[in-house]
Amino acid sequence: MLSLAAQAGVLDRKPDYTDYDVPLYEQITNRIRAKILARLGEGTNTRDRYFIIPFAYQNKGNAPEFSHSFMSVIRVLADHRQRHLTAGLTKGTYKHREFEAFTISWLPHDFSTNPHLCVFKGFGSRLFPKMNACPLSVGRDFNLAETIQLAVNAKNAVCMWGPYEISQGGFDLGVQRLRLLESGAIMYRADDRLYRKNRSAINCFHAMAGLYDLYPNGGIFGTGFKMWGVNGTARVLMEYRDTANLRGLLLETVDEKKDRFGFVYADPNGRKPYNPFKVASAYRK
Repeated sequence: MLSLAAQAGVLDRKPDYTDYDVPLYEQITNRIRAKILARLGEGTNTRDRYFIIPFAYQNKGNAPEFSHSFMSVIRVLADHRQRHLTAGLTKGTYKHREFEAFTISWLPHDFSTNPHLCVFKGFGSRLFPKMNACPLSVGRDFNLAETIQLAVNAKNAVCMWGPYEISQGGFDLGVQRLRLLESGAIMYRADDRLYRKNRSAINCFHAMAGLYDLYPNGGIFGTGFKMWGVNGTARVLMEYRDTANLRGLLLETVDEKKDRFGFVYADPNGRKPYNPFKVASAYRK
């Protein structure tokens, strides 16, 4: 049994304030770059390398209306080789390494100007999907900068895992999912339980889960219920790790609990930040 002092230590975790004045998006991209460059090493990169960076954000109450799961995917191009770039992806160069990247972050199309997410509306809607009066929304895939700004606007805690190296097949499946979301063939709904048969709407958790299957089971009743925020992305990682047809996509060991790194909003007035992570960096903007 933990002593009272040990329990207090867990509850009083303090984030690292070293990068407090660095914008959150910059903190995150700096961490991604540093970790991927360390994996590549100093020598010539003789082949394309592929990575995923899963994310989640949530507020102190872990309310579904203020929670989100999303994932960035990066292809680092081999040095000194002719290559075929993927149409529509962000292209860039960092310290002589060329890359292309995209993010799967599925939300209502107007969420940046109307961040009032309808998740459950009506008596009994949490238990019975037919009683949920939330409307369907036209969806949009937000890029990483836009998504992180949403978290900053809400002063949410942000969780990052990885980067994890994946196979080319994993990258290709991610691009296929991105194309589906961008096609307009599927809409957004936070509670997508009624839309599994006709595949007409999907939430952020299912948009990045499965990859082979749009609606993998998870959460209470096998529906994805309670799978939001950190819980949702952790469930996605379990799906990638444990599902037979996805196991070959991850090229390294994943521990969805131990691998978490947090970014937490710290009030300039000194109020204690909401910090659900063992290791976290503070941000204010």
